[in-house]
Amino acid sequence: MPSPLELAEGSLLPSAGLRRRLLIERLVRASLAVVALLSVGITVAIVLSLLRPAIEFFAEIPLSEFFGGTTWAPLFVPPQFGVWPLVTGTLLIMVIAVAVAVPFGLGVAFYLNEYASSRVRRILKPVLEILAGIPTVVFGFFALYFVNPEIVQRFWPFGQVGTFSALAAGLMVGVMILPTMASLSEDAFSAVPGALRDGSLALGATRRETCTKVILPAAASGVMAATVLAFSRAIGETTIVLLAAGSNPQFTLDPGQGVQTMASFIGFAGIGDQPTGSTGYKTIFAVGTLLFLITFVLNMISVRVVKRYREVYE
Repeated sequence: MPSPLELAEGSLLPSAGLRRRLLIERLVRASLAVVALLSVGITVAIVLSLLRPAIEFFAEIPLSEFFGGTTWAPLFVPPQFGVWPLVTGTLLIMVIAVAVAVPFGLGVAFYLNEYASSRVRRILKPVLEILAGIPTVVFGFFALYFVNPEIVQRFWPFGQVGTFSALAAGLMVGVMILPTMASLSEDAFSAVPGALRDGSLALGATRRETCTKVILPAAASGVMAATVLAFSRAIGETTIVLLAAGSNPQFTLDPGQGVQTMASFIGFAGIGDQPTGSTGYKTIFAVGTLLFLITFVLNMISVRVVKRYREVYE
């Protein structure tokens, strides 16, 4: 028969159930670590796959020609490699899309969070989610066959608009990313403590003042994250831009003209017509590297901004 001291020592040992729970906990921790490392590894692999052909491209084409020219015709004879038409086309469509998605997305989020009844919210939220699920090729054809001829060509006041235009493409890219912007912003508004909202209303502020002066600053980090995602979606969109803005790289800031973006050039040139190892083939990776760097810089700026607001409100 065990002594009282042996019984006391034995009771300190973990039971079989506790050992099983600790084992599951370690397995979950290891699985999550593997998933996190896998995402980092995929990012590193993408960067490495871009770098080698890009370095080979810049060994043939000097940086001064790539960043110093305003004519982009790498697949013609004689080839020209001035990348600025692609950069301006990308920024033009991104600005138009964000100008549509951010204010309208915030408006929808405010309405759903602060003004809409629960019944209206139950109807509108799923409709927004359906809009987010529409394939981009549908948006592209809608822009090509309706938005550009029926809206842009009729109402654009500065010059003639052709079959393709940056404005039609930018508007539809903005509509495409609007549900994402609205949904993420609405989630950020919902996370604001109710005491802030109730305190503002109790002090006599109107609902509009509460939205703009209390809820929006308090949810700034979440709204900024949603805006950055909108930037990233707009800058990388390919199908809508390819269909609605055309494939003519022009160095212009006129939204009524057709343009080509970096993403649409990659989609256009990467369909297999370029022999592997040729200069035209390597331009895909050079442009892809530049697109990656622009997106990376935008993300770093947003991280700094989000961190600044978190320091204020936490």
